[in-house]
Amino acid sequence: MDIPILYEDNHLLVVEKPVNIPVQGDQSGDQDLLNILKEDIKVRYQKPGNVYLALVHRLDRPVGGVMVFAKTSKAASRLSDAIRRGRGAFDKGYLAVVRGIPHESRGRLEDYLVKNQQKNQVYTASANDKNAKKAVLEYEVIGKQDGLSLLSIQLLTGRPHQIRVQLSSRGWPIYGDQKYGSKVNRPGQQIALWSHTLAFEHPTKKDVTEVTSFPPKKYPWSLWPQLDA
Repeated sequence: MDIPILYEDNHLLVVEKPVNIPVQGDQSGDQDLLNILKEDIKVRYQKPGNVYLALVHRLDRPVGGVMVFAKTSKAASRLSDAIRRGRGAFDKGYLAVVRGIPHESRGRLEDYLVKNQQKNQVYTASANDKNAKKAVLEYEVIGKQDGLSLLSIQLLTGRPHQIRVQLSSRGWPIYGDQKYGSKVNRPGQQIALWSHTLAFEHPTKKDVTEVTSFPPKKYPWSLWPQLDA
């Protein structure tokens, strides 16, 4: 599988994750991104033995876009710390096409989310629920067409399925989301959620590394020509 490399040095590997591939091995037994990349490094650099490559953040299986992996333990530790510190240290920007038009052109969504591990499904919950975790994102509507809205999203916390659940709970399910928009999306439609930008302090150089990835030129993304890379 050909995985586009967006940035690489001795400490980092930033790639464009293809849609519908798990980031690491799971019960499906399907090829996963982490092992594909390890094998690629082994071949490209003719490395004997095991290749070190650390997964420091995740994307849901159906979602594509920019992801960073750590090629050294030092980079893994520093990136993981940046992710814990959040905004300003590790910024994650997404694009999403949702059904419906938000009333406000921009806003901040705050919820408490709880995950059902057996069903692999996340639900909004009360702040008093001891299992619930706070989830925060900010969005801006950057396009409207055919009853759909194109949103730019800044993720301020990293909860499982967060963007999908928070938008769906407002009545704006993501186009193609089979799990949180099954009433309005047809089976086979690809979810229109894309990891668009990552910006973080380089683990050794200390300057800001920013990498961008654009969604494919397919419907519904093709409704907005400004997304052309």
